[in-house]
Amino acid sequence: MILPGDHPDSIARAVATLAAGELVALPTETVYGLAADAGRDDAVAKIFAAKGRPSDHPLIVHVPDAPSATHFASSVPPVAQRLMDAFWPGPLTLILPRRAQAGAAAAGGQATIGLRCPAHPVAHALLLACAQASPPILGLAAPSANRFGRVSPTMPAHVESEFGASLLILDGGACPVGIESSIVDCTRGVPVLLRPGVLTREQIESACGERLRDPLDMPDAAPRASGTLASHYAPTAKVRLMPAGMLQTALDVLGADAPRIGVYARTAIRARGDSVRVRRMPDDAAETARQLFAVLREFDDQQVRLIWVEPPPDEPAWDGVRDRLRRAAAG
Repeated sequence: MILPGDHPDSIARAVATLAAGELVALPTETVYGLAADAGRDDAVAKIFAAKGRPSDHPLIVHVPDAPSATHFASSVPPVAQRLMDAFWPGPLTLILPRRAQAGAAAAGGQATIGLRCPAHPVAHALLLACAQASPPILGLAAPSANRFGRVSPTMPAHVESEFGASLLILDGGACPVGIESSIVDCTRGVPVLLRPGVLTREQIESACGERLRDPLDMPDAAPRASGTLASHYAPTAKVRLMPAGMLQTALDVLGADAPRIGVYARTAIRARGDSVRVRRMPDDAAETARQLFAVLREFDDQQVRLIWVEPPPDEPAWDGVRDRLRRAAAG
């Protein structure tokens, strides 16, 4: 059921549901999350079961503020503290050393844990109410509220289409960021960017005061983290990235015989017949991020067989969008 997220009764009902070990969907500024009490391994197991997600693939734990990170992290390195000060609450997840016995299931059994403080007012209100419950719920494990590997939800209706009307969903409207958080690993002595988001590399480096490394630059393997599999964020239709010229040529060759194709491009595209659905990609990276997953879901709803996407510009602001499209195409 979808309840208004800004109503105190809805928050109270969500807290009671979480306290009973059940799941709740909540809005964040990035995407909607499927939440459970991060301190209860039995409740977290229900997330893995509902999503069809491998239990060793870690979840991100959401906390109400930076001091709350110490409930799950055994230490907060100085670089992590600088990033918290700069970007929390906001779309940044930090990988930190995990406190023994804290959030083991959410961490996928690893000695590290991913923590984030979301900026969405509904998520913040729910986290504060959980912390004030008796006994307190100190954090919420909350991966994206979709089946594993599929397109993330950015509206309540997307969540309901994935899990049905029996799930309690807090309605916070459309997510203003639209793609998942950046992930920075702070457990290896130097900060390592595991997943790009709307925060640019330059913004993160400026805040932490040192250069971000890439996982391939490091001699040891990165901790497993959410959304870093080669294939992820995939709609039912097959996604292919195609330069605008190649895309237009292919449509011209197919002509009126083209199958049901969805096209998402910044360049003006000509298509004949009713079988090709064209959506214009915004010139602005942030606006494209906001609408990306909704567009992919819309194409699926229109039952297209193929989705052809013009690659985003090779510019830092587009790194998060480019990452999501590459993983969607890998599926």
